[in-house]
Amino acid sequence: MKAIWNNKVIAESNNTVVIEGNHYFPEESLNKAFCKSSDLKSTCAWKGEASYYSLEVDGKVNKDAVWYYENPSELAKAIKNHVAFWRGIEITE
Repeated sequence: MKAIWNNKVIAESNNTVVIEGNHYFPEESLNKAFCKSSDLKSTCAWKGEASYYSLEVDGKVNKDAVWYYENPSELAKAIKNHVAFWRGIEITE
């Protein structure tokens, strides 16, 4: 699976975890050169608190487009050390 934005591969892995229709990529598959820390946090009732990265690719910014659960709940432990995407990031095989 690949996560693509602004014609760049943001992450690529053969081992994603699919939850609620979202592909969670192993953190090590994420190209962190494109990632900038974000202060945004949100809470999922069953997964826990999510943190975010914004992406910057070729001068374009996609704010808070990557999320992850640093300490997911026991029910969501399969996505520990994984990231997922939204806000126009294309997920392809």
